[in-house]
Amino acid sequence: MKPLRQRQVHLDFHTSEHIPGVGSEFDADKFVARLKEAAVDSITCFSRCHHGWIYHETALPNRHPSLPCNLLAEQIRACHKADIRVPIYITVGWDHLAATEHPEWVEILEDGRQSGRTPLGKGWGWLDMDFASPYVDYVIAQTQEVLDIFGDEVDGIFFDILAQRGVHSPHALRRFHEKGWDAADPMKQAEMRELLVTECVERLAGAVREKNKDCSLFFNNGHVGPAFRKRAQHYTHLELESLPSGGWGHIHFPATIRYARTLGKPCLGMTGKFSESWGHFGSFKSTAALEHECMRMLAHGAGCSVGDQLPPRGELDAKTYRLIGDVYRQVAELEPWTAGAKAVTEIAVLHPEEFSPGEISLHPTTHGAVRVLEEGRHQFDLIDTQADLSRYRLLVLPDWTPLPDAFAAQVESFLEAGGSVLSTGSAGLNPGGEHFALAGHPAAWAGEAKDDAVDYLRPASGLHADDDTDFVMYSPAMRLEAQAGAEVLATVTEAVFPRSWDRFVSHAHSPAWEPTDRPAALQKGRILHLAHPLFRLYAEKSQPVVRELILSAVERLLPEPLVRTHAPSSLQATLTEQPGRAMVHLLHYIPERRGLKNDVVEDRLEASGLTIHVRRSASRAYAAPSREPLELVSTPTGVVIKVPQMCGWFVAVLED
Repeated sequence: MKPLRQRQVHLDFHTSEHIPGVGSEFDADKFVARLKEAAVDSITCFSRCHHGWIYHETALPNRHPSLPCNLLAEQIRACHKADIRVPIYITVGWDHLAATEHPEWVEILEDGRQSGRTPLGKGWGWLDMDFASPYVDYVIAQTQEVLDIFGDEVDGIFFDILAQRGVHSPHALRRFHEKGWDAADPMKQAEMRELLVTECVERLAGAVREKNKDCSLFFNNGHVGPAFRKRAQHYTHLELESLPSGGWGHIHFPATIRYARTLGKPCLGMTGKFSESWGHFGSFKSTAALEHECMRMLAHGAGCSVGDQLPPRGELDAKTYRLIGDVYRQVAELEPWTAGAKAVTEIAVLHPEEFSPGEISLHPTTHGAVRVLEEGRHQFDLIDTQADLSRYRLLVLPDWTPLPDAFAAQVESFLEAGGSVLSTGSAGLNPGGEHFALAGHPAAWAGEAKDDAVDYLRPASGLHADDDTDFVMYSPAMRLEAQAGAEVLATVTEAVFPRSWDRFVSHAHSPAWEPTDRPAALQKGRILHLAHPLFRLYAEKSQPVVRELILSAVERLLPEPLVRTHAPSSLQATLTEQPGRAMVHLLHYIPERRGLKNDVVEDRLEASGLTIHVRRSASRAYAAPSREPLELVSTPTGVVIKVPQMCGWFVAVLED
């Protein structure tokens, strides 16, 4: 496969049969000129859309009824002349025409209803197609026709909506029977969903490779997490769909890329130009918002993809490409320092999703872990239990993540090699939940927390400066006993009484009352455990003290991190590298809740007089892309660079 491009557009074209003149104003020269003006070097164009219509010559009966031209062929031909890559889009999970003509191909929920939109539903939504049905045979036939028609012109295939919800159609129930699985068992239902998606991916990948060995191949379901690993061999790269305003939120992309990039495949971030979500005509986010999202992709070692929707008549919207061009010209200037760059990390966070599979919504524990460590400017990945720990210095086990036996053995070897472990809540227990899995753990497990709403944490001076203060914890501590040789870094203070309907004080929880000797934080050697589920608490309550406690614990185990700076917690810093040099990416934008629903970015924020400590040697430093020299001072543990002024984003380059 040829290298991916870094400035992609994902050009939706879900176009109803009730719209006349579809593609009637398409002009190949104007199409390409607008893309070139916006510095776009790759554009995903449509073969078949969610409405079920095809946008090129086809032997199938579902060419769009008002399409006057061979649209996809003209798009590919014109773009290739201009050296613009054109992956081809094919819908899988949603096809309104197929669902209408073949209702037996639609997923069925457990209560017998079709999965997806209701018959008279006026809002967004589609019927979900059943991968246990012959529908997949149709998708394969249509895909292979595309490969036959376009031959060597096929740069890639983007399959969309690889997900299953309802698994109680006659076709799916037959699969349950073949497997000997109970179709009423929720666990087996989840397994069937995964099985049907995996089989569909395998069949589609085989159908493509039968015709084309070299094109790129991606299967989208809106999220990449640990469940993805079992199918990873069929993907040439990863495109991380994550529109902050479209339901994903601003934490989804940094959480997802921190896992996806560990799988060894090139990554693209995918956002949209829309102020809300996909397909909102006449909808534009601010330049600062799109710039923030694209620069964040680069900062994590990913390329960029921006979603758009081609208006029905076929002419690209001028304002959209002014917006994209304003950002992509900056991305193009940075390409010498971002193409092929890899993230440099030293902390691994065991991904909660491996033990609680999710889709687009992140588990609160994941959300909290990403927020705390990003606000501390730490360089970290999310990993699963198949990851190689040898590249990391610190492993974080958040809140409730268990340690399966095989992975616990890897962690023991990691500790023996000099690594450290930080855990919170009940994380680190063996799969049965009877005891902590690591032999040298500072705590003995004494059971789950009492069912009280709150308790209080009193830190020792080695964990927090305010060692005379009881801090309320909105979820109580797990019950621990200190092992011999463990240092107690915090204790639990009980509330005067649990709040109930007939016994309460003031507006909320009871005040701190009785100090105890129950440990709330323990350290022994290179293992430190905090008894409260602090990552979830930070996601839910955003108490500064919770972040301070976690970051203090990290500092005890990792006193010389890769990157350090004294700056507002809103300033993000990441480290990437290419052969012979490293790049420090600084981002300063704040998503704000200005309306009732979405967090938005409206402004680039300034920062000045920043001093950045990097644990790396270098002979010179400069800003990219201007190459303006930066002050550089060597220290016993690395270098210090000084950033006099920045606004929104800044890239400092350190060369050997």
